[in-house]
Amino acid sequence: MLRITELKLPLDHTPEALTAAICRKLGTSADDLLSLQVHRRGYDARKKNQITFVYTVDVAVRNEAAVRKRCRGDRHVSEAPDMRYRFVTQRQSPPARRPLVIGFGPAGMFAALLLAQMGFAPIVLERGKPVRERTRDTWGLWRRRELNPESNVQFGEGGAGTFSDGKLYSQIRDPKHYGRKVTEELILAGAPEEIAYVSKPHIGTFRLVGIVERIRHQIESLGGEIRFQSHVTAFRREGDAILGVTLADGSCIDASQVILAIGHSARDTFAALHASGVYMEAKPFSIGVRIEHPQSLIDHCRLGNASGHPELGAADYRLVHHASNGRAVYSFCMCPGGTVVAATSEPNRVVTNGMSQYSRNERNANSGIVVNVEPTDFPHGDVLAGIAFQRELESRAFVAGGSNYNAPAQRVGDFLAGRPSTRIGSVEPSYQPGVTPTDLSNILPDYVVDAIREALPAFDRQMHGFAMDDAVMTGVETRTSSPVRIRRDDTSLQSINTAGLYPTGEGAGYAGGILSAAIDGIRVAEALALASPD
Repeated sequence: MLRITELKLPLDHTPEALTAAICRKLGTSADDLLSLQVHRRGYDARKKNQITFVYTVDVAVRNEAAVRKRCRGDRHVSEAPDMRYRFVTQRQSPPARRPLVIGFGPAGMFAALLLAQMGFAPIVLERGKPVRERTRDTWGLWRRRELNPESNVQFGEGGAGTFSDGKLYSQIRDPKHYGRKVTEELILAGAPEEIAYVSKPHIGTFRLVGIVERIRHQIESLGGEIRFQSHVTAFRREGDAILGVTLADGSCIDASQVILAIGHSARDTFAALHASGVYMEAKPFSIGVRIEHPQSLIDHCRLGNASGHPELGAADYRLVHHASNGRAVYSFCMCPGGTVVAATSEPNRVVTNGMSQYSRNERNANSGIVVNVEPTDFPHGDVLAGIAFQRELESRAFVAGGSNYNAPAQRVGDFLAGRPSTRIGSVEPSYQPGVTPTDLSNILPDYVVDAIREALPAFDRQMHGFAMDDAVMTGVETRTSSPVRIRRDDTSLQSINTAGLYPTGEGAGYAGGILSAAIDGIRVAEALALASPD
């Protein structure tokens, strides 16, 4: 197989044009093409009046040796890598003491799936509910201001990624092509086949619900077990090894191998790990707000006259500004044609996040506009100080919103002018249950406010209209990543001071998004399988 990169075609090209471009590149005829698979398709919009699709394709041809000789020296023609997944081991029967997986978000789900496929029959402990019950509880906050602390945007089957844009792209290095394994499993579970090749694939919340259910059923059919509403409250260690866990109902489960996939918002679990002596450290993360614009504005800025083209969909953006106070300000988790959602998991706190459906056809675009914070910024000095810092901001947001789960919001024009908002303008906020116009500078630290005030005009110079007066900012965005890292050995992937404990995913500080978390879950599942004592 040969891989061809950087094949550029016009936006409205015909299906036959791709085959013709391949033949021109290889100097062969269509009759000599034995197979063709699109590996990646993106678009180049740097010239808005001449947007092009950019393809990477894998092809099999007759007389491959002659084609290779003819294309020698062409850096865009090379050997196609073998991306097939191969299990590191295969058991004929489960181990006497089955491995535990704590958490059933992307990292825990794919760790459990891999273990089940390798014959380990894992036991998954998920503090939340099955995804459909969880969806009802989540809507309870959005529609009725009723928060269930154990079943919400953060906790339950599928993890926080279920109520998001369902993005499946990442900038991590993936030399073993684990990402291909993830997309193949998602497609088998009902995801659209295009996620295997579009440059920025996404699934959307409604589709994810059915997909995570089908993955759960596959794990169960292979001997795995998922125990919902099983909240781990303590970790039992002896010396430098894990012995098992204790649940909220007082029951204990013995285990010598535990995958820890708890997500970035399991604050009480972080405290339990710290109390048990598992080594962790404070790490940087980012805080800020969600900003909303009309999606039509973003489309025009990014795509020009091609905005609205059915093959392009809703446009996204990625922005970064290095402020004069030394802080980095950047867009985070951009959701084209989406909504801003209530994402708290604790009573009397307000947290924002973004979500899109597969269609991405809501009227607004939203993105986090966040600023980096360091452990030295936290008012306390211990490893859990970042959690206290997050909670303080979320509590301020709750009060500023009216102490009823409304979120505090401010027009960009007012924010830049340093005055409170008393009304919402032409951009209608999508956050439910509702927003309260106020002054966000009273909630966020001064250095965050200063950095964002400097960044918005800079972003406007890149995308005219970004700092429009009526764009609306909703606060606070605090759950960008875990505030701690549960350190693990680079080779064994076990905790550096607790043998048999495998920290993974976003909560452990080793991923940032659905795809990278799922990949990390695969890596720790392989490591556990190879280290299994029997």
